[in-house]
Amino acid sequence: MLLISILLQYIMQKTLKVLVDKRIIILSIFGVSTYLIVSHFNISLWYVILFGVVLGVVFGKVFCRWICPMGLVMEMLMNLSPDGKVKQMYQYHKMGCPIAWVSGWLNKFSIFRIKLNTETCKSCNICDKQCYIVAMEPVKYSLYKPNLEKPGDSYTCSKCLKCVVACPNGSLEYKV
Repeated sequence: MLLISILLQYIMQKTLKVLVDKRIIILSIFGVSTYLIVSHFNISLWYVILFGVVLGVVFGKVFCRWICPMGLVMEMLMNLSPDGKVKQMYQYHKMGCPIAWVSGWLNKFSIFRIKLNTETCKSCNICDKQCYIVAMEPVKYSLYKPNLEKPGDSYTCSKCLKCVVACPNGSLEYKV
């Protein structure tokens, strides 16, 4: 039974790594599909907002980084800047987005969350180096420092999950 549990955990970690590594491809597929479905079938934006809110309840603010057509455009713009100065611009498009508002607020209450096992964490700082929220406000946020806010609970976190994949000993997990 223990062997099966270890094997399942290993498979989940590898699957998550592949998903995060290919996130821009996944975002491209879902973003273009969302745009085409909404425009071609004249689907009301209220249904898209409802879908984003439901995703927010379950997963947190995943819509922006994994499904949103505007998120795809912002990702492309961010990747044009090798020095990272455009990364802060990623937040500006969310100012008028009701899905970003609601799902960002739901990050603190969503079913799936980024959790830290403090017993196995070695405080290596690798997770913080991968987190774009920590990069924008390092004095306010940290994934492992106990006296700072957790970026995964922040309104801003879009669950790119780079921090979880980067953790060398699996101390960070995205789970219930």
